[in-house]
Amino acid sequence: MADLIRPELAAALGRWREVLSGGAVAGAGLWLGLAFGGFLSWIGWLMVPLGAALAYTGVQHLRFRSGGGGPGVVEVTERRVIYYGPLTGGMADMDLLARLDLDPTAHPAHWLLTAETGAVLSIPVNAAGSEALFDLFAALPGIRTEAMLTALQDGTRGAGPGRRRAAGPITLWEAGPARLT
Repeated sequence: MADLIRPELAAALGRWREVLSGGAVAGAGLWLGLAFGGFLSWIGWLMVPLGAALAYTGVQHLRFRSGGGGPGVVEVTERRVIYYGPLTGGMADMDLLARLDLDPTAHPAHWLLTAETGAVLSIPVNAAGSEALFDLFAALPGIRTEAMLTALQDGTRGAGPGRRRAAGPITLWEAGPARLT
C-alpha cells in the first residue's frame, strides 16, 4: 500500500497532517451538526471549533518548520533541549532560560537560547528535530507566537514587502527581571 503513494506526496501530506486532521474533524462536526438532530447534533457543533483550533495550531507548526537538512540534531526531553552540532553543541533547560533570540544574519538563521548563567546555545533553525522547539517556545510565559513566526519567516525567507531584514539578533522573549542576571 505504501508503494502506491509517491514519496514526495507522502512528505507533503506529512507536513500538512495537522491542518488536514483539523479540517477533517471540523468537516465531520459540521456534517453531524447539520445531518442529525439531538445529541449527535450537539457533538457535531462542539467538534467544529475543536477542528478549527487543531487546524490553526497545525498552520502555526507548518510555519515554524524550516525544511530540515541543516547542520546538527536537536533532541527535546521534557523541558531540556540538547543540540548535537558538527562543530558545537550544548544543552539548555527551558526552566532556566533567560532570553530567546533569533539571529537571521547567521547562515542558516539560528535560535539563540540564553540561560540565566549567560551561556548561549545556538541552534540552526533547520537542524534535524528543530520542529520540536515550537511547543517549548510557545509555552514561554508571555511570548508572542505570531511575532516569533513572522520573525522566523522574515529571517529565513527574506523580509516581506515594506519590511527590512534585521541587522542582528531579534529578541523574541525575555524572562522577568527576577530571572535575569
